[in-house]
Amino acid sequence: MTVIGLRPATQADSEFCFRLHEAALGEYVAAIWGWDEQDQRDHHARVFDPGNTRIVTADGVDVGMLSVDYHPTEIYLGRIEIDPAYQGRGIGTRLITALLDEARRRGQDLLLDVLTVNRRAHALYRRLGLKEVARHGDGNIKIRMRYTPPAKRL
Repeated sequence: MTVIGLRPATQADSEFCFRLHEAALGEYVAAIWGWDEQDQRDHHARVFDPGNTRIVTADGVDVGMLSVDYHPTEIYLGRIEIDPAYQGRGIGTRLITALLDEARRRGQDLLLDVLTVNRRAHALYRRLGLKEVARHGDGNIKIRMRYTPPAKRL
């Protein structure tokens, strides 16, 4: 079984994360906005936060990234991106399942947004128990999904 790990990102991981984003989500970005390399680099420079990013490893190899925000009543999965060469191996499923377990332990909802054109990710999130609660963005290009843990019994 593949050993999945998370390590803190550093500023040195910026280019890896940019290239990962292009490989993992570039086709979806292109389908909605078109891929403009400079615009994407500028956006990445604005939003890449090593303090809030974990690099996903598989057997010690950097294969993805994860960004999670913790709020008083919910956990927000900001980004999960896995290199296409490593997709379909259960890595994303294991990471999201761990977040769902954490949400249950904390008694908090798990929220995320997925692009409407990313049907594969949308199907994964549904399969793992998240429900569509809204569509938003220009032309409703994003789907907000939520998992609410069952109420704890006394």
